[in-house]
Amino acid sequence: MKYVRLGKSGLIVSKLAFGAMTFGSGNIPSVYKVGEGQAKELVDKALDAGINFFDTADAYADGQSEEILGRLLGTRRKEIIIATKAGNRVGSGLVQTGLSRKHLFTACESSLARLNTDYIDLYIVHKTDPFTPLEETLEALNDLVRQGKVRYLGYSNWPAWMAAQALQMQRERGWATFINGQMYYSLVGRDIEHDTIPFMKNNNVGLTVWSPLAGGFLSGKYTRNNLNDPNNRLSGFDFLPHDKEWGFTILDKIREFAQDHGATPAQVSLAWLLAQTHVNSVLVGSSKASQLEDNLTAVKLNLTSEEIEVLEKLTRPVPLYPNWFTTMTLDSQVVEALEK
Repeated sequence: MKYVRLGKSGLIVSKLAFGAMTFGSGNIPSVYKVGEGQAKELVDKALDAGINFFDTADAYADGQSEEILGRLLGTRRKEIIIATKAGNRVGSGLVQTGLSRKHLFTACESSLARLNTDYIDLYIVHKTDPFTPLEETLEALNDLVRQGKVRYLGYSNWPAWMAAQALQMQRERGWATFINGQMYYSLVGRDIEHDTIPFMKNNNVGLTVWSPLAGGFLSGKYTRNNLNDPNNRLSGFDFLPHDKEWGFTILDKIREFAQDHGATPAQVSLAWLLAQTHVNSVLVGSSKASQLEDNLTAVKLNLTSEEIEVLEKLTRPVPLYPNWFTTMTLDSQVVEALEK
């Protein structure tokens, strides 16, 4: 296993993190489908492989994911890093959702109890909340850190402008700052390259990646013929938007590289992400031991610079305004002088 600092913090995390979203059972049977016995096998394999970074959320399988993970980590709790998230609905009440002070305090206490721990290493706000003032959310998060219930803070699924506003507010008030952003990123979903990654790099905010295989699409198990099979995961939980035909074109090239390396499409897709210097850690979630073993091997796969460049060009997102204007109007004389 390889390790890296998370952002500018002193937190050392494995380049592959284990995502426990599949633990438990619930209203999305294609996702929440791993019982405790099978979960133990997965957690043990992850620990044996050197993973020290485990991710879950209070809303996963109505809290079952946290409960199972907490029990399975047991006496090894102090050796590893637990990240959990809050913000999604966890009950029927109007206040049982969002990023208000009331809900965050309640959510944190509930997560601590389910995880059977005195503290959360990385507490992540799971989404934005347009109904709560940003200042209220950030002050509540700071208080949780000061109370010792949380060690570090992160956000997930926030636009770059909001994360920048939050970071500025935290710094101005002397509050605990975000060290991490957990975002969707894959070869068929590179939207964060427009603004989010430049913001993170400029501010030393660490990037962890969720759904690196685009909900399993890049695992290679889906084809044009079986994509609509009612028994596969994407049929019941396909919420990541991308042009599927374009995606299959990319998969054709991924399969070609996989064959050259004696690897799988999933390993190639993960290896491309791991080769991106701005990526700190990639979450791999599995429902089977064989899937986890396949994903773990990706950390040993070194794509050639030519292969990385081919995949980069094939999947490069169309520049957005004003980004394309900035690039188009760069002073070529100054660029040439600096390159010399």
